[in-house]
Amino acid sequence: MPHITAYIGIGSNLGIPEENCTNAIEKISSTKDIKIISKSSFYQTEPIGGVQQGWFINAAIEIETDLSPENLLSVLLNLELAMGRIREEKWGPRLIDLDLLLYSNLVIEKKGLTLPHPEIQNRKFVLIPMSEIAGNVIHPTLKKTIKTLLQESSDVTIVKKIKKI
Repeated sequence: MPHITAYIGIGSNLGIPEENCTNAIEKISSTKDIKIISKSSFYQTEPIGGVQQGWFINAAIEIETDLSPENLLSVLLNLELAMGRIREEKWGPRLIDLDLLLYSNLVIEKKGLTLPHPEIQNRKFVLIPMSEIAGNVIHPTLKKTIKTLLQESSDVTIVKKIKKI
């Protein structure tokens, strides 16, 4: 599978979130068979899900990869683990969160891997950074651009651009 374009969402709200996101991007960049094509700005985002916690730093990156979707997801999960991520509470605080959002226009639904990520259209903290780097990309199942999904979003959480990376 040569040079497939994929998009990864990045987030953190523990420790020094901006540093965690930067470190994750560096680790992804240094991974064999992954090349970062573009990076969004960092955004400060209000947490969702009702768990009391600090605000997140979120970003998105566009990559090219020769890895299969399963292998790419495995790399991301292993990077989270290596950085100290512990999965305790749904929508809870996290040291690092790496979500495989889109993998070309592939649609997959199986245990452990759903593509496109099922929550893209519901989350401004994904849509805003994605819109910055991939606004004209068409969601493979909703058949709308990322920009259109952002315009149609009913998500009212606060997402503020803080810096270009």
